[in-house]
Amino acid sequence: MERNKGGCNFLQYMKINSYIILLLAVLLAGPAFSAVQKEEQIRKLGDYPIKPVNFWEVKVTDNFWAPRMETNRLVTIPYLFKMNEETGRVDNFRIAAGLKTGKFTGKRYNDSDVYKAIEAAAYALKTNPNPELKKQIDDLVSIIARAQEPDGYLYTARTIDPKNPAPGAGKERWSNLRVSHELYNLGHLYEAAVAYYQATGEMNLLQVAIKSADLLVKTFGPDKLRAFPGHEEVEIGLIKLYRVTGNQSYLQLAKFFLDERGHYHGGEVYPKTSPFYIYNSEEYLQNHKPVLEQTEAVGHAVRAVYLYSAMADMAALGGFPEYAQASERLWENVVSKKLYLTGGIGSTGEYEAFGANYELPNLTAYAETCAAVGNAFWNQRLFQLTGDGKYIDVLERIIYNGLLSGVGLSGDKFFYQNPLASRGNYERSSWFEVACCPANAARFLATFPAYIYAHSEEEVFINLLVNSTANFEFKNSRLEIIQENKYPWLGLLKIGLNPSRVREFTLCLRIPGWVQGRPVPSDLYSYLDGNKEQIVIRLNRKAIPVNIDRGYLRLRRKWVRGDVLEVFFPMEIRRVLANEKVEEDRGKVAVERGPIVYCAEGRDNGGTALNLALPDSSKLQQWYRDDLLGGVGIITGRGLIVDEKGREIRNQDLFLIPYCTWANRGAWEMAVWLWRKPS
Repeated sequence: MERNKGGCNFLQYMKINSYIILLLAVLLAGPAFSAVQKEEQIRKLGDYPIKPVNFWEVKVTDNFWAPRMETNRLVTIPYLFKMNEETGRVDNFRIAAGLKTGKFTGKRYNDSDVYKAIEAAAYALKTNPNPELKKQIDDLVSIIARAQEPDGYLYTARTIDPKNPAPGAGKERWSNLRVSHELYNLGHLYEAAVAYYQATGEMNLLQVAIKSADLLVKTFGPDKLRAFPGHEEVEIGLIKLYRVTGNQSYLQLAKFFLDERGHYHGGEVYPKTSPFYIYNSEEYLQNHKPVLEQTEAVGHAVRAVYLYSAMADMAALGGFPEYAQASERLWENVVSKKLYLTGGIGSTGEYEAFGANYELPNLTAYAETCAAVGNAFWNQRLFQLTGDGKYIDVLERIIYNGLLSGVGLSGDKFFYQNPLASRGNYERSSWFEVACCPANAARFLATFPAYIYAHSEEEVFINLLVNSTANFEFKNSRLEIIQENKYPWLGLLKIGLNPSRVREFTLCLRIPGWVQGRPVPSDLYSYLDGNKEQIVIRLNRKAIPVNIDRGYLRLRRKWVRGDVLEVFFPMEIRRVLANEKVEEDRGKVAVERGPIVYCAEGRDNGGTALNLALPDSSKLQQWYRDDLLGGVGIITGRGLIVDEKGREIRNQDLFLIPYCTWANRGAWEMAVWLWRKPS
């Protein structure tokens, strides 16, 4: 029997949902579940051995994430709805529904932007009820339902004018899936439907999703239409629908789409002059090999991490550990050869794709915001499968740097790509013709609290060090966890545990990789000094030994109300070097402190950033500035101005800011990697 990396039998972790729970779900849900067969309702469901604490059971109260979450709720999400209206995305549904006349506007994948906005808004409703926002969603859902064709087909790019669908849509339904995004759009519909059902208990959008998914089940399969989606996403959506409805055919169809990759090579062939020429590439679509045989991350980065996330889902919910093993092999390739220091992925701008191993250019780095979001989803899933803290190390790096940089502090300015250097000609945008990134970031930020805590049957995990309070069901009682800290600026942490009754369990406190002298869980990056930080931990004021097991301090005891952990992580300023195989970063150095990657902007450094050098002998200091960029830690020291070959010209004071905050004060030169001047 297959075993996971933690040494625990994978199938032992499979959770069993009883008939009573499913019956209650059906009774609460109403008639829309009539299509779910009774034997499917009684089935035994697999699941992740580790589950996140629900985002609505965690209250974030810090000065770093809480303001960003509030800006997301009050600014970004309403802005998404506004822009979807102004750019014709919602009108496409109105026209398809017969509520308005006109032609299809925009790209064939624009339906997905509407669905993602609904998903983000649904999460916001769950934590902050808002009748006005709910009505806005319900009105939109009503239009979407009317745009759906009688048999469940929903794709405004075709429905509006079936004889002249949008470019790339294909002449007939499902005839050009490599390009059309028909299934990609539906994946986001299903995710939005599940989110809105969980937020409100209402079935209106879920009924639309079920009707659509039932059509897919009738259409695709080994003895039906054989094809695969060019842009992965429907697999994740189908698995979420399976979770909610218990309809096993949705899980089976998701597996079919996974398994179809690497076998089917049909579809239109495009000339080099066509904007769709890249779709001829099997690697671009992750179709070059069956998914279980893939060992190197290739092709479009967002598609890839959605695929790898679905593989983890299939392992957990379907009981197929081979998908987890394949997903982990791909993760090893990314983390050891294709990950930017900021957690970004996808180095080639032309095709938004992974480059070759160690190909990590800075000025031309694509590192799409959507790819960072998908990378976070993927690492969270691998953690939930294995309980290994290395995945949270990568997740933390992503979210504090490469993901958060995608949204400006105002909440209505965005990055599509997140390079690690700029000549001063790159600035934030208010919108994009391809507008996937703003909504993707919004749905992540709306559920950010779910990444802080998790639990299995006998373990409680504290993964992210965020000032917050969690209160959730655990071992047939309630458990409250209170974190008090000023992370990521200070490493002084206080954690209180308040079980409603005395309970024995294992508390797993993540000891971040940066504390252990390791930027990432590979040799892709290393600290110049190579030292580990000195960790001090006290339990109820008594010092305890710090033995780290797979990234966690694991404490098993009977916990009682009032137990307190005090933690001290010294936050030294660390110089980072890249593996010598990363040609772009040879002779250069980057700066980190805690989970934060720093950069230089020309605004603070005499107008330049690309010509800055940091001598090894220069003493760096950290300061907190509450009057800058919403309140940030900054790093200062003595540096140099050098020429294009790194030759010294003159002295220059260095002023470094968190990478995630760059370009909030206009377009300036920027650099994460500075020229290194060894002592």
